[in-house]
Amino acid sequence: MCQLLGMNCNVPTDICFSFEGFSARGGKTDEHSDGWGIAFFEGVGCRIFLDETSSSISPVADLVKRYPIKSTHVIAHIRKATIGAVALENCHPFQRELWGRYWIFAHNGDLPNFYPKAQFYSPVGQTDSERAFCLILNTLRQAFPDGKPPLEKLYSVLQEITNEIVCKGIFNYLLSDGEHFFAHCSTKLCYIVRQAPFAAAHLIDADITVDFQELTTPSDRVAIITTAPLTDNEVWTEFQPGELLVFRDGLPLKPQFSSVSSQDS
Repeated sequence: MCQLLGMNCNVPTDICFSFEGFSARGGKTDEHSDGWGIAFFEGVGCRIFLDETSSSISPVADLVKRYPIKSTHVIAHIRKATIGAVALENCHPFQRELWGRYWIFAHNGDLPNFYPKAQFYSPVGQTDSERAFCLILNTLRQAFPDGKPPLEKLYSVLQEITNEIVCKGIFNYLLSDGEHFFAHCSTKLCYIVRQAPFAAAHLIDADITVDFQELTTPSDRVAIITTAPLTDNEVWTEFQPGELLVFRDGLPLKPQFSSVSSQDS
């Protein structure tokens, strides 16, 4: 299956170090060689790079590694094709507009025989992942036609539709609108929060070490979310299966939103 990488932080930060190790898994240190993509939120804008070539040999990936784009919300994906051809339109992350904001989504897993009814949002490619993204946005749009609701109500409806999709298969995903960052674990996902006192980190997939103390200020805080740990000298926290976390300013929120029903909207 595919692999996910996300970053959420309290100040704009580049993801060059993490992406160096992550991109190596796209055909060099792992088998995810059927395309890749990465999205950076910059204010209300969003910069996206996609390529159907393996990330380990993609010239576009080399550009991203050399270009320190700073962002507070980043979502990246490397693909091992299971549903849908190896093609640009099937590369994650996917992008749509909702409530006057861009939404970015990437998925790891399989949803066999998953063909929800097309509504306002329809898939361009052939993946189960894009179909799931469209269903999520169609559900949110119908639940909140007047605009983005408070986080508690948004989370409640997102949890409900996520639970429905999980019944169809494996559904690990990252989702963000540049304001809130959602991460759901169906089978496998982990995260780390880097904050003061910062230390050095060493990549698993490349012999590269970075001392974050030399690159940060004491107030910086960065959360990295990924399918499998990227470093071998840090402690990563595993998500629990079924867990849906919201990250904000580099911290995971563990909200008790289940009591808020979508009927209250």
